[in-house]
Amino acid sequence: MKKIFSLFLLLITAVSFVSCTDSDDTLGDPKLIIKFKFDPTQVRLNNLGQPSTLAPGHGGQSPIFNGISSNYIEMAPLNTTPLGLGEILFHGAETTTGGDLAIDFSQAKIVGEDEVFLEVPLRAVNPGTYRWMRVSLSYQNYQISVREAGTDYTGTLASFVGYNTYINSFNIGSHVFDVNANKLQGYWAFALNDFDYATSGQAPVGATTVPNPLWNSSPIPDGSCVVTGNFFEPLVIEENEKKDIVVTLSLSTNKSFEWVDTNGNGKYEPSLGENVVDMGLRGLVPTYSR
Repeated sequence: MKKIFSLFLLLITAVSFVSCTDSDDTLGDPKLIIKFKFDPTQVRLNNLGQPSTLAPGHGGQSPIFNGISSNYIEMAPLNTTPLGLGEILFHGAETTTGGDLAIDFSQAKIVGEDEVFLEVPLRAVNPGTYRWMRVSLSYQNYQISVREAGTDYTGTLASFVGYNTYINSFNIGSHVFDVNANKLQGYWAFALNDFDYATSGQAPVGATTVPNPLWNSSPIPDGSCVVTGNFFEPLVIEENEKKDIVVTLSLSTNKSFEWVDTNGNGKYEPSLGENVVDMGLRGLVPTYSR
């Protein structure tokens, strides 16, 4: 299913893909600009886009984000618009180096809060009224707290939540992780910030939360991290726009890092066998300004 989803998107974007690296003749043109925001107070949603609390026996943290990446961004006019048939703004690089089709992590653009992730000339975007944003998130990097022998430490987690990612190597601080393989959604690596300790693991298949309020009218394939959210005020793009439009994608980080809390103390203690079960963002609220 994951491979079919990606091949479908490739077919669609072959016709309608708008590149963020257009030729120099677009310089000076007004642009559609995409940025990210991380909000630990935003409503925490489940896969159906409904408010959600932690499952019994689970612990959660609202991590402090360093960076994020996406491999697909689309605007949809209606709640019935099928995935892939809206206005596709971005489809990141993919590869078959690891076997099955996968996101090419070596070409991922990773940005922090309020940094520009994408710029698209507005003259290349179809005019219309857009009510929904769809964003396939692929990579997260953030700070979490870990307890060991009664002491709390801070560490950095690299979380790969895309449908399938080919990873050659990456680093967390001085720790280098040589992977050279495909990793399905839920692969993660962790390193303490001030100590010589690092590890990696894999969350259970299907455990990553991907909020989609349109699950009934416009579903997404299993294993794809396409988070869906609606504009409070629809985004209307006219012909011959004269100003930049900045779209901010506010992501709920409200207890988005979740684990099995074996002793119920609300502290993540991997040495006690407390396993990561969910690293999915907990909702998307897009806004825009001109």
